[in-house]
Amino acid sequence: MVPTKGNLLATKKSLELSRTGFELLDRKRNILIREMMSLIDRASKIQGKIDSAYAEAYGLLQRANITLGICGELAETVPVEDGLNVAYRSVMGVEIPMVSLEEQKAIPAPFGLHSSNILLDETYQKFLEVKRLTAELAEVENSVYRLADAVKKTQKRANALKNIMIPRFAAIVKNISDALDEKDREEFSRLKVIKKQKAERTA
Repeated sequence: MVPTKGNLLATKKSLELSRTGFELLDRKRNILIREMMSLIDRASKIQGKIDSAYAEAYGLLQRANITLGICGELAETVPVEDGLNVAYRSVMGVEIPMVSLEEQKAIPAPFGLHSSNILLDETYQKFLEVKRLTAELAEVENSVYRLADAVKKTQKRANALKNIMIPRFAAIVKNISDALDEKDREEFSRLKVIKKQKAERTA
């Protein structure tokens, strides 16, 4: 790059923008990591609840099967889930899903009272809980995946600024500044010689 004051000012501006960009990306990365870590903790708690709910639900189903026989035909009366809704919220520009299920009526279950018993009702309610927890876990795990991907991309951009662009602009600023300083020294020396020569002529 030609060592001119215009190029020096332009490069200094690029250096300043790169440093500002790095600070913003670093701040964004930290916010995303904090959000991700809180969701990981939440996912762990939900997973524990799901494991417990599944174990209880299948235990109830096994008991219902024993008292009613295999509940295959009764299970077919349960309606297909169509109340799943997905919306999105933004965290530092990252779209995070918000999954919700429409409220289910607790009682009665879809199968008739004459062909079932309380164990099957309890089984149905427990599997509703499993479904709700599964939707919540899907939301959290998908959010963690999206945030992790955003953290990776943000880190990559921040590293490019920190390790490549900022050092490059800083080196260019130094080179241009050194060249301009050297040029100023040469100009000063040249003017000094001219002034001396003029003084000698007039003497």
